[in-house]
Amino acid sequence: MEVGSKHFIQEEILTLLPEKAIYWESKEVLIIADLHLGKARHFRANGLAVPKAVETSNWETLAGLIKTIRPTRVLLLGDLFHSFYNREVANFKEFIADFSHISFELIIGNHDVLGVGTYEDLNLIVHHDELIIPPFIFTHEPLEKSSGDLFNLAGHIHPAVIMKGKGRARQKFPCFYFTQQLGLFPAFGAFTGTAEIKPQKNDKIYIIADQEVIAV
Repeated sequence: MEVGSKHFIQEEILTLLPEKAIYWESKEVLIIADLHLGKARHFRANGLAVPKAVETSNWETLAGLIKTIRPTRVLLLGDLFHSFYNREVANFKEFIADFSHISFELIIGNHDVLGVGTYEDLNLIVHHDELIIPPFIFTHEPLEKSSGDLFNLAGHIHPAVIMKGKGRARQKFPCFYFTQQLGLFPAFGAFTGTAEIKPQKNDKIYIIADQEVIAV
């Protein structure tokens, strides 16, 4: 695992990881967004030939991060599951049972359509709209209005940026995207789309390429 890049917000240090996660070391918190577990299975059930290895890579990457970083909390910024109840829900319960010493917390996203009781049965702590741990306010969808001195960290968008090379070469990279009041996570899930962003002056972009996080 690469060490990652450091980003500073209000005297706090966030480590941006090539696995598309952030580690807040001072609080021992691992933060990820948009796993969309079960999406590949959902598409296969509807006739699209998606390799089973797509789902396996999600579990392996998450397990590797937890075992290496050893956080005390894992924050899931929404869209943990892609759709209704399927095998991935049971798989997730088995997965976190191996890390019973860690607090797993979910901020409900638009794809998290299961009943609250189902999430609680998974031993998840559920936050319906937001979670505040100063100086951050964690949400699934980015806040439309400023939240005072709190810096918004969110998922949902799946940001990516187009990089231009020689000639007409162009390539899209998933990225971490920071404005003055907002930080967006790339989607953690291996089978997710991306949305191209148009950075403004003073915005900060970190692309994920070849298992590295690179400031551009």
